[in-house]
Amino acid sequence: MLTSLLLSALLSFSSPVHHELSLAGNFGEPRPNHFHAGCDVKTEQVEGKPIFSIADGYISRVTVGVSGFGNAVYVRHPNGYTSVYCHLQRFTPQVAAMVKIWQYEHEQYVADVEFQPTDFPVSEGQLIAVSGNTGASTAPHLHLEVHDTRTWDVLDPLDFIGKYVKDTTAPTADAIMAMPVDGEGSFCGKSYKQRFALSENMTEMNAWGKVGFALHAEDKMEGSWNRFGIRYTTLIVDGDTVFSSNVNRIPVASHRMVNSWGDYDYYMENHVWFMKSFIDPGNSLPVISANDQLGIITFNEERPYNIRYVLRDYFGNTTEYSFVVNGKRQDIEPRKETGAYMLSYDKDNDINLQNMRLHLKKGLLPMNMGITPQIAACHEGISDAYSFRDALTPLFDWGEISLKVLSPVENPDKLYIVCHDTYDRYQEGEYKDGWVKGRLRDLGLSYEVAYDDNPPEVDLESASAGVLRLNVYDSKSGLSSFKAYVDGKFVLFEDVPKSTVKVCHLSQTPLKRTGATRTLTVYAKDNRNNSIQKNMHFDY
Repeated sequence: MLTSLLLSALLSFSSPVHHELSLAGNFGEPRPNHFHAGCDVKTEQVEGKPIFSIADGYISRVTVGVSGFGNAVYVRHPNGYTSVYCHLQRFTPQVAAMVKIWQYEHEQYVADVEFQPTDFPVSEGQLIAVSGNTGASTAPHLHLEVHDTRTWDVLDPLDFIGKYVKDTTAPTADAIMAMPVDGEGSFCGKSYKQRFALSENMTEMNAWGKVGFALHAEDKMEGSWNRFGIRYTTLIVDGDTVFSSNVNRIPVASHRMVNSWGDYDYYMENHVWFMKSFIDPGNSLPVISANDQLGIITFNEERPYNIRYVLRDYFGNTTEYSFVVNGKRQDIEPRKETGAYMLSYDKDNDINLQNMRLHLKKGLLPMNMGITPQIAACHEGISDAYSFRDALTPLFDWGEISLKVLSPVENPDKLYIVCHDTYDRYQEGEYKDGWVKGRLRDLGLSYEVAYDDNPPEVDLESASAGVLRLNVYDSKSGLSSFKAYVDGKFVLFEDVPKSTVKVCHLSQTPLKRTGATRTLTVYAKDNRNNSIQKNMHFDY
């Protein structure tokens, strides 16, 4: 893998903006279920800033409403990289026209348009879009990603545009978490994890047996109040490196491993990430490495252990923290019972009960863990509702759950698996021989069979000043498709973010204003193939 210095020497990259390049977020920040996959470039808290290609190449792809990116432009570069510009307000007129043609040809708003190298070639520094706040964005900014085109691994954009960012501020840390290995370690006489503030007057600490550490740290930059993730972390014990991280390249399939590297339970309770300085055996993140003990420290001598953290950002700003843990012989509590069934991280796991079947393929778990299938509160009354652990326990990818139908229904094709979270989530459904098979991605939530034979609902909220506003929603399995026609001609409705509202600006459609009464026909379908056709009238 090329280093950032070699990349800078071989390739020519420029800033995506023409104002001072300041960041609101950096690459690899830990978040629940994913790493931040790019840099958030500030746009002076407004939309409408010009966005430029960071290198020569061609626009290979444009998306609308995909992956939370809102409007996004992909530029493929001849050196094996692809840069992605997200949350855009609008594209250049030529690109926007091609996207609109695609949307009308496919009769849908959500668009994924691919281009040939000769369609839209661009030069380094060429205008490609205008910044905005579309998609899963809470404030105006540019989300910039850089991918390895061949593998689609996401790379740190600072390796390409870091020379345009000013930063002389070193990372800081404020606390460590001592995490004894269950049944094999003790810290300050206790078997459970404990938080300690990093300070000059640290509490005297002692340990015996196997203990891992986690660190709460953050980086900052001049001119930004935002807090950033740490690029380099090293844990050194008595002069030997036991753990290190370099957050520079993350495979797409590895994103959910952030829940294993970080202390997920603590984050869900306190919204603070402590990143472990040891590796769960099922965690194959390439950005972290450790010694043969996976970063776990064995305190087996009654003496001082000198422990040192070294934190460094992309720009070389470095901070060190040192503390001493005294090896002190102490009782170690025996391993706790962990559940009725033990799951293995390195094997396929199958649990078959009278009314429930669970299948987790190899590679979904960070470590061996116990579960206790329990019948949870049932909402639908069609099957038993099952949960497996008392706390949220995210998997690295999708597992399978099958539930037996205990109450007959009129049409089994309308059955599906529902997951009860902060809101109910549709988890697919395939009926066969009295069972419904769906998917699951967290062992701490509850799952049951649901039934949906009602079509989506469609309401015309307003039709004035040449703007149509529809409210289109489905309260059960969820909306899967939507199309609208005026007098038999397709018209494009755009999604209003974070709502069930869709809007059509008639002046931007092929329709001509005549003042006559028009017929709006809407077709909507949900995930169980329940459909509705609704006719409404308006003057235009």
